[in-house]
Amino acid sequence: MARAQGARAQMALAFETTYGTPPVGGFTRMPFASTSLGAEQPLLNSELLGYGRDPLAPIKDAVTADGDVVVPIDAQAFGFWLKAAFGQPITSGVAAPFTHEFQSGALTLPSLSIETGMPEVPRFAMYSGCVLDQLSWQMQRSGLLTATARLVAQGETVAAASAAGTLAEIGLQRFGHFNGAITRNGTALGNVVSAEITYANNLDRIETIRNDGRIDGADPSIAALTGSIEVRFADQVLVEQAINGEASEIEIGYNLPSGESFTFTVHAVYLPRPRIEIPGPQGVQATFDWQAARDSDVGRMCTVTLVNDVETLS
Repeated sequence: MARAQGARAQMALAFETTYGTPPVGGFTRMPFASTSLGAEQPLLNSELLGYGRDPLAPIKDAVTADGDVVVPIDAQAFGFWLKAAFGQPITSGVAAPFTHEFQSGALTLPSLSIETGMPEVPRFAMYSGCVLDQLSWQMQRSGLLTATARLVAQGETVAAASAAGTLAEIGLQRFGHFNGAITRNGTALGNVVSAEITYANNLDRIETIRNDGRIDGADPSIAALTGSIEVRFADQVLVEQAINGEASEIEIGYNLPSGESFTFTVHAVYLPRPRIEIPGPQGVQATFDWQAARDSDVGRMCTVTLVNDVETLS
C-alpha cells in the first residue's frame, strides 16, 4: 500500500473564467515548498436535552476552504501569484524579454482553480474559487527566498484522478537573497539587516445561505501594504523621516545575470518613531514597522514590475 509523501506531491493552477468553476484545461504545473490549502467542516455538538447524560449525534457546520502556499520568488511562476494579488498586468514587449507591470488598487481580482495531487493514494483535491488574500515575504542576507500566498477558496472537490489534464511546464529561475537590494528615494538604503513585506487585499467573504455550505465569493476591500525594516543604527535619516511624518519611496528589487528582474516599488512609505534601545555591548539596531498609503502623484500605493520571457500570464 502506497503512502502519501510530499516529495511526490504536485500542484496545478489555472485562472477561472467564471468564479468557482474550474476550467477544463490550461493548467500549469506550479513549484511550491509547502501548502496548508484545504477544506474543513467542523461538527456542532448537540444542545438537546431529555436523552440522558450521553450526547446526541453532532451535526455538520459550514465548510471553510482556505490556506497558505509557500512558493519560490522566481522569474516565471511568481508572475501567476502577482496576477492573483494585483489583477491583470500591463505587458509590453514584442519579443522576450517581456515586462509585466502590476498596479495596486484594482477593483476586481481574478479567481483561480488550484489542484493539489498525491498520486500514490490517489487523491487529487481541486480548490475552486481561490482568491488571493495576502502575499508576504522576507528579505535577509542568506537562505532560500520564498513568499507565502494566503488564499480564500470557495470549496474543495476530491477525486481519484486529476481533473487538470495535461499540464503546461514553465522554467524555474529563482531569485536569491543575494540578488536583492533596497533603495530609498532612488538611493541605496544602507545598514539594512532584514525586511518584511506584506500586501493584503483584506478579502470580505460573502457568506450567504447555500445548501452546500460554501461561500458565494470573496471581494477585496481596502488594501494594506505593511512591513518592517530592521537596520543597524548608523544615522538619523529614517528617524528624522518618522519624526517629521514624511513619506518616502522604497524600492525592493531582485536581478538575475540573465536579465530577469522583479521590482516592488512602494510609492509612499510612512515610518513610526521607533524605540532606540541599547541592549548591550553589541551593535545597536532599530526596527521600523512601516505602512504604505496611496501616493497622490502616482495615483496608487505600489507598482510591481516583473521582467521575464513569458509573454502571457494565463
